[in-house]
Amino acid sequence: MLSIAKRTLAGAAILLVMPVCVLISGWHWSPDNNALLSPGLKAVYWVTESVTQPWGAITHLILWGWFLWCLRYRLRAAITLLIILVAVIMAGQGVKSWVKHQVQSPRPYVVWLEKNHHIPVDSFYSLKRKQRSALVARQLADQPQIPVWLRHHWENETGFSFPSGHTMFAATWALLAIGLLWPRRRTLSIILVTAWAIMVMGSRLILGMHWPGDLIMATMLSWLLVTIACWCAQRLCGPLTPPPEEQAEIAGRHR
Repeated sequence: MLSIAKRTLAGAAILLVMPVCVLISGWHWSPDNNALLSPGLKAVYWVTESVTQPWGAITHLILWGWFLWCLRYRLRAAITLLIILVAVIMAGQGVKSWVKHQVQSPRPYVVWLEKNHHIPVDSFYSLKRKQRSALVARQLADQPQIPVWLRHHWENETGFSFPSGHTMFAATWALLAIGLLWPRRRTLSIILVTAWAIMVMGSRLILGMHWPGDLIMATMLSWLLVTIACWCAQRLCGPLTPPPEEQAEIAGRHR
């Protein structure tokens, strides 16, 4: 358990570097800041969409399949691992929803609407979701600095901000990669999944959806859940270290 916790904590520290630096720098989101990134802003949107439904479900399936292939468990252990992976993702989203309801922190773009369109935050969140979406569409109809696709994204994401659900999704998978795949020395897979998670986290800041603190808390919650999940996988599915025949393959792969 201790070795798993150390490994996943190191991964969480890597994920936290970006939001902590943003927090320390005092950077605040605004449409004017986004204008500086406009040539690549649509690419940032597609990064965030890899977690947004329905694309998020496809991302789940791809990562589940890749993890199962990398770990090469027998059928029973593979099914158990699949259940654990599903459980940790669902638990993370459940915890996220509960905390959001308790804290009720507004999103950056909602705060911007209050300052520039005189829509009080409390009044905005007192509306039903469909009413919030309609209000966003109506207020931004004549705002050329807000791309149409970003406006539609805001219309679909009118909930509270803290913590970030997209970050929990991506950080959970990155930490699972570190916790489960590192003993197999799947270094490239770990790097790719971690880089994708950091890009997802950054996209939430750039698109005006979250504050740095939202990302930090989501990452820490993901670390706790993933550490428990990896421990359960080790107990129920067998050792995370590869069997002797796979160790030879790993050694050959890294020559």
